[in-house]
Amino acid sequence: MTLRHIDPKQRGFLVVNSHPDGAAQTVHRMWEQIPPRADGSAPVVLLLGHSAGYGLATLLTGLRRHGIRGVGVAFEGAETERRTATAGWYRTAAADALARAAGRDFAFVNTDAFAEAGKEQVLNLVEERYGKVDYLIYSLAAPRRTDPATGTVHHSVIKPLGGPYEAPALDFSGDDPKVGQVTLEAATDEERHATEQVMGGADWRLWVQALAGRGLLADGFTTAALTYIGSELTAPIYRQGTIGAAKEHLERTAGQLDAELGDKGRAFTAVAGAAVTQASSAIPSIALYTAFLRTVLGDGFRTTAEQAGALWEQLTGAAPLVLDVPGRIRLDGWELDDEVQDRVRELWADPEAGLERARGGADWFMGQIRELYGWGVEGVDYARPAETTMAWPAPGA
Repeated sequence: MTLRHIDPKQRGFLVVNSHPDGAAQTVHRMWEQIPPRADGSAPVVLLLGHSAGYGLATLLTGLRRHGIRGVGVAFEGAETERRTATAGWYRTAAADALARAAGRDFAFVNTDAFAEAGKEQVLNLVEERYGKVDYLIYSLAAPRRTDPATGTVHHSVIKPLGGPYEAPALDFSGDDPKVGQVTLEAATDEERHATEQVMGGADWRLWVQALAGRGLLADGFTTAALTYIGSELTAPIYRQGTIGAAKEHLERTAGQLDAELGDKGRAFTAVAGAAVTQASSAIPSIALYTAFLRTVLGDGFRTTAEQAGALWEQLTGAAPLVLDVPGRIRLDGWELDDEVQDRVRELWADPEAGLERARGGADWFMGQIRELYGWGVEGVDYARPAETTMAWPAPGA
């Protein structure tokens, strides 16, 4: 055992350590918020990116409501002498304990999902323990990816396309949140391409092809990748920027995969609504927009678990598919409602005055960021030493 007294190490949105009890508590809290249901179906699921954000919500909802079996994949860091393990490491341990207590057969692999060796490790486990896969959920987020065919290391960037970007942003560098300005130069063609290769559909396609090559696609196989559209307020840095180019690549890949699967299966992208995640907190202006959105919606702000519940209902046929013209599953109607967006625009028009009205939303946003790393979680005694040494759940157990 390694008991440590730990304090958060934070600078702005950047938190560099995590609290195991707080991280576990966020998983337990989400689990309790998911209405249980046992329909006896127990589909086999391969979930790429299970340890945070929408991936975690999809995992817990699938376990609690649909009895899913299968494998979750993440790439998390173990404890070192200087740092705790990552929050995703501790969340995985908590999710594993809940799955076991509920009698679910779900294994977790800690590996680079972009690497050929990682794919082999995961596919071997799937083949040996579960057989054919009913659902592949793709929810990976990473700053870099090595192309397995060429060895080229691609680094994603968050930049506008076609011209510079200047917009208001939420600044947490002081004691109280304030409105700052962010200015970014336009991405080069090379940076756009690299971002597409990291965050687009190239790796998703490789996973589907690898499953097919091993004969691991079940009849009626369905795969879905998470994407986002968002408001026109953030479009210059999101949908019209490098990230948006990557999401468009992902969405094109969905159409190509769907055509290639033919009668054997389906491929979708699922457009989620706004959320506070480790990935989204790094995108300029998204924090301010999300704080304003939370101020407008209050408790009507849909949680990732609620959105994951809607996704599973549609994928399993328990609810009709809600598709837009390009064929994307839409989970974001609550965010893009015209009245909601009109009220957010009012705050955005004068962001400093808007922040005065949205202090509660800004505080909520920063609280959510801290909770991603297990800090500021209700019911956790941070004055007590915590057990920071924790084994990754054994896949074969």
